[in-house]
Amino acid sequence: MMIYLLTGSLSFMCGLIIFSLKRKHFLLMLLSLEFMIISLFLNMFICLSLMNYEYFFSMIFLTMSVCEGVLGLSILILMIRTHGNDYIMSFSSLW
Repeated sequence: MMIYLLTGSLSFMCGLIIFSLKRKHFLLMLLSLEFMIISLFLNMFICLSLMNYEYFFSMIFLTMSVCEGVLGLSILILMIRTHGNDYIMSFSSLW
């Protein structure tokens, strides 16, 4: 079971590295954020199964992650409609 926790932690770190390296491209940032959420879900599922707890919290976590993904996609669509691309540096409303 320890190998599964190590795999989940390693995938979270890979997602974090990709998130920091691709900070100028909004779609790739959203994809790496979803990858990090999936790896967190994997870690949480393994920890809950090791302790013989209920999996109700994992369903709440998945629901909140879907809401986060929908909000990110709506911001992406709004950004593409107003600016024509999804590069963060051309989005001058943040700065």
